[in-house]
Amino acid sequence: MNENLFQTQYDVTKKSKFRKFYEEKKYLIFSFLFFIVLGIASISFYIENKEKKKTVLADSYIEAKIYLENGEINKSKDILEKIIYSNDSTYSTLALFLMLNENFLQEDKDISKLFDHVLENNKFEKEIRNLITFKKALIETNFLNESELLKTLNPLMNTDTMWKPHALLLLGDYFFFKKEYLKANEFYVQILTTKGLHEEIYEQARSQLALISND
Repeated sequence: MNENLFQTQYDVTKKSKFRKFYEEKKYLIFSFLFFIVLGIASISFYIENKEKKKTVLADSYIEAKIYLENGEINKSKDILEKIIYSNDSTYSTLALFLMLNENFLQEDKDISKLFDHVLENNKFEKEIRNLITFKKALIETNFLNESELLKTLNPLMNTDTMWKPHALLLLGDYFFFKKEYLKANEFYVQILTTKGLHEEIYEQARSQLALISND
């Protein structure tokens, strides 16, 4: 009987301690639970909202292409510009490339401005970012001076990326067509001294060096 009494007293004491703990900490407990529920709801809302945004952008991109096919250039261009400034890594890039392919951008400064916006306001995997940077430099060879072009290509020249040899070849060709053969030679030689490249890259560098030698 004493054992039962002791057990009862123990249970009462245990419950009292639990109740006391609960009374002292209930606001903290409820706050903690509230923030957990709020966090889950926020994440769910973010994911759902992101998916809706993707759907809207996909529809807009298709709409722009339909206008383009129907010859309604200005409507197509307006939609594509809005997509670019929506800051979606997939559709902003697709819209920019479509505008370039269709020669919607006539002003050099507009081309650089849109490329800069896409690169600065979107997250890309390393090699995708490097590809976009190379595409930007490829177009800018038509109007940038030497220092500006080198500034654009520096991120590729100073990192280990699959686009580095393409950047070297681009710079070699840039100086070759300006008839600055010493500078062109420097970049072609860098390609030939780099191991593990595709044979086509080596062949292009050799061909250009041969033309320089025969000039």
